[in-house]
Amino acid sequence: MGATRIEFRLRTAIMLSIIVLGFLSPWLWETGDRIPLYAWLALTLNRLGLISFGAAAPLTIGLATLFAAIAVIFRIWGTAYLGPAIVQHGQMRAGALLVGGPYRYVRNPLYIGLWSMTVALVFLMPLTGALFVLIAVPFFLMRLICGEEAFLTGQLGEPYQEYLRAVPRLLPRLRSTLPPSGVKPHWLRAALFEITPIGVFSALAFFSWSYNSRLMAKVILISFGLSLLMRAFAPSETQATEAAS
Repeated sequence: MGATRIEFRLRTAIMLSIIVLGFLSPWLWETGDRIPLYAWLALTLNRLGLISFGAAAPLTIGLATLFAAIAVIFRIWGTAYLGPAIVQHGQMRAGALLVGGPYRYVRNPLYIGLWSMTVALVFLMPLTGALFVLIAVPFFLMRLICGEEAFLTGQLGEPYQEYLRAVPRLLPRLRSTLPPSGVKPHWLRAALFEITPIGVFSALAFFSWSYNSRLMAKVILISFGLSLLMRAFAPSETQATEAAS
């Protein structure tokens, strides 16, 4: 069930490929039925007589924006404590057990943020593309999670197993019995590193009201490009360790 080392190393490329397929939905090229999910949901609610289209469209966009906001919170919060060098590393790493910030309440805040961002994005995809992504992405994320947990259990042993018993995998607890580890978060660096979820949130919160899917897609693409630049200039693991010492 766990992801292989190659899958982990190529996790960003695999995720990007799945999302691009969802947007392009090549199986729809001949039909031309490419209405975005938020519009399809609004039309369906209107046809069922539950709510008018004028009210349903902002409701569906608001729901997408909510998921995007959750993505921003978890991605920045998790990266602020874990550090960009570890987040983007091509191999699984097993350093000291991190019990700070969101990791006191849930084991995988970054994957929660990634899943939430994906859910926000599917509102801009055609229906079948959205369904494909909503199946493929959770499956792949669970492979990554299981692979990391098996690796960390083998490397850290009993302390990590105690952490597994104390902290839930994906449903955050409201309170934690674990004392903070004393790691200081780097909020600005994390925000600059996580420009993509910020861009997704901005596209939905500030540009969705024009109902221009292409404009929102451009905003998201620009934020993704900026994110790639920031990741290219992110400090290496060695530099991050020296800066923290």
